[in-house]
Amino acid sequence: MGEKGTHMPLTQLMTTLRKPAGEPGKLRTIQGDGGQGIDVYPASVRMHENELFFIGREKSGKNLYRVTIDGKNGRWSGREGEPVPPGAFGKSLRAHRHRMDHDNAGLLREVFPFTRPVLLGLADSFGFGDRLGIANPAHLRALAGSHMRPVLAQQSIRELDRTQRTAEDVLDAASWAAFQEGFTDGFGADADHLKTTDDIDRYAAAGFTMYTFDPSAHVVNEAVTLPLDEVRQRAQQLDSQHLRLDDVLARYANQTFRLDGGIVLQPRQDEITRAFVKYGGVILHTLVMYRHLQDRHAALSTEVELSVDETDIPTTPMEHLFIAGELKRLGVKLVSLAPRFIGDFEKGVDYRGDLREFTREYVLHAAIAKMQGPYKISIHSGSDKFSIYRTIGSLRLGNVHVKTAGTSYLEALRTVAKVEPGLIREILSFACENYAEDRKSYHVTGRVDRIPDAKKCSNQDLLDLFDQHDARQVFHVTFGKVLTTRDAQGNYLFRDRLMACLDKNESVHYATLITHFRKHLDPFAHHNGKD
Repeated sequence: MGEKGTHMPLTQLMTTLRKPAGEPGKLRTIQGDGGQGIDVYPASVRMHENELFFIGREKSGKNLYRVTIDGKNGRWSGREGEPVPPGAFGKSLRAHRHRMDHDNAGLLREVFPFTRPVLLGLADSFGFGDRLGIANPAHLRALAGSHMRPVLAQQSIRELDRTQRTAEDVLDAASWAAFQEGFTDGFGADADHLKTTDDIDRYAAAGFTMYTFDPSAHVVNEAVTLPLDEVRQRAQQLDSQHLRLDDVLARYANQTFRLDGGIVLQPRQDEITRAFVKYGGVILHTLVMYRHLQDRHAALSTEVELSVDETDIPTTPMEHLFIAGELKRLGVKLVSLAPRFIGDFEKGVDYRGDLREFTREYVLHAAIAKMQGPYKISIHSGSDKFSIYRTIGSLRLGNVHVKTAGTSYLEALRTVAKVEPGLIREILSFACENYAEDRKSYHVTGRVDRIPDAKKCSNQDLLDLFDQHDARQVFHVTFGKVLTTRDAQGNYLFRDRLMACLDKNESVHYATLITHFRKHLDPFAHHNGKD
């Protein structure tokens, strides 16, 4: 019998498992011998050599399933896994279930290259932070029909530490999601808000592709308001072999920079001097980080974003021009840059500020990014900034990257509120108790005194809180303690119950996320960013 005949039982099974099971998102159930049922994710079903793979769910949870013809094994043969009872998929077929763990994720990336992260370049893109490690499949479903490219693996050092996850955990979750959803178009992996070279190494070891440098500790905000004589003195102290005030003044002061759209910038000498002091340390630190990434991890394909958004004072277009111009001169190639925009980009709520002024400055920032790069303008703290999305989408200028994180966690809690409100009452009370401490490292204005007593909330009241400013921020910033606090016996207070609830109600969780993220993505439908 030829090769086609040899594989016929597997190809027939593949066709059966891939058939739609009714409404979108519904799983196909296979009833094997003995009556056991395996719910199959149809988009995950695919052949490799002489083996059939898919992700399925049994009462014990999700697994990767591998089906082979008697006596024939492929690259996975060294990892036998747990046998599925004979006959579950046909008389001549044998199946094993494999845990969706780190070791198997590594082999998955070897066998199925589409589960590895890739460079996204200048394509418009959207970052889906996933603090729980289970939201990425819904993120991909929400992305259907959008031109935006996904960054699935995205987590900052702060988030890793607060959730007690590893960079490997984050990337593995993204790989499994891409396989489950059959997403072969490529996803990014963002090592977010890196402040030290050790941070770089931590993510490089896991195989991340995008590196977001956060030099906010090197921003000198007072340079904007100090007397000019003192600013000049500080500038002299900052002089180095890579960055000298006299040279910078010659390159920028009283020069004319003509941008797209007839925009003209003519920086004054005092503006450049202040910018030199405010951002000189940022430029030098970024150079150190960039060279470390390029030299120490030359074997990796990487792209770099610069984030100067987590500072007190907005980044003016002139300062943006200076930062990007000097980094370009020093050989630092950026894929995106996140300025500190005017207005307030608080966590988990819409933009607070003058949209007309934001629009005026965004046009300037986009023009500078085109001239000095090109690179994308990156919107950090992008969760729920719906008015900003509409503004950027309507401008149709340049390329954009949007970065979200906590909003997926909020939608997970919203899901729990729908199906297990008692658990959310406990979490809300706990979050209110811990908010004062946890808010210190976030830009939020939510107040606990404006949140009702959880015990007195009706089920509908609890759901309504997920659309209320104060409650959203209280839930948003306390995620670390909610996910990691243990009782006196060493058991998690909430994590296990939270994850079990979301696993049991996966379809509700996915539907909640899809609805929420389509509100994020739809405003960009006519944005004309180009690769």
